[in-house]
Amino acid sequence: METTFVLVHSPSVGPATWEPVARALERRGHAAVVPDLTGVGVGGAPYWPRAVEAVRAAVRTDGPETPIVLAAHSNAGLFVPVIKEGLGDRVVACVFADAHLPPARGLVRPAEEEFLPFLRGLAGPDGVLPRWSDWWSPDDVAALLPDPGVRERVVAEQPRLPLDYYTQPVPVPVGWDEVRCSFLWYGPPYDEVAAAAAGRGWPVTRLPGRHLHQVLDPESVAGALLSLSRKS
Repeated sequence: METTFVLVHSPSVGPATWEPVARALERRGHAAVVPDLTGVGVGGAPYWPRAVEAVRAAVRTDGPETPIVLAAHSNAGLFVPVIKEGLGDRVVACVFADAHLPPARGLVRPAEEEFLPFLRGLAGPDGVLPRWSDWWSPDDVAALLPDPGVRERVVAEQPRLPLDYYTQPVPVPVGWDEVRCSFLWYGPPYDEVAAAAAGRGWPVTRLPGRHLHQVLDPESVAGALLSLSRKS
């Protein structure tokens, strides 16, 4: 049965960070869906149920329920366990692309404790953060997204998230990692995360690049997703 790749972007950015890979997968004859998680931060905590529902809504069709490979980028990695639970037995593999890794069980917060002072310094009086690209210098953003047109599109669709999005716990259901899990590593600062994935016994593939490498080289990233999910 055909497999559907569900490409989950971080709620800090938007679907444009995965759409080039979706098109690359489709050119190779594979179904691909990019859910829109830009509304996850609207309406107050808890935020994680909106991430689950956005993915569920994106994969609903009137046709047969195909097996799913979940591929999550960056902060979206922490939502993989609850998304997988929301999709049920359809999920056959999870690929973490330069993404944060959830624990095997318990609770996890979208931001590590040492990163929270930085975020608090960015938040406005209303407790809302600037767009993710505004956290960094224009030169840093241009290095991530050298093409001005692509950069404009990625920046334009970013939401402004509330600070407490990063502090609210996300549940981690037991047994979420019983399917095949793997890690696609672009480079620093995800070296330790890649090592942790390898320490869990997961396959790890290195595609040298920056954190939004899937936007710059979607063909190579699509190939890596196919390989890591045992698809050809």
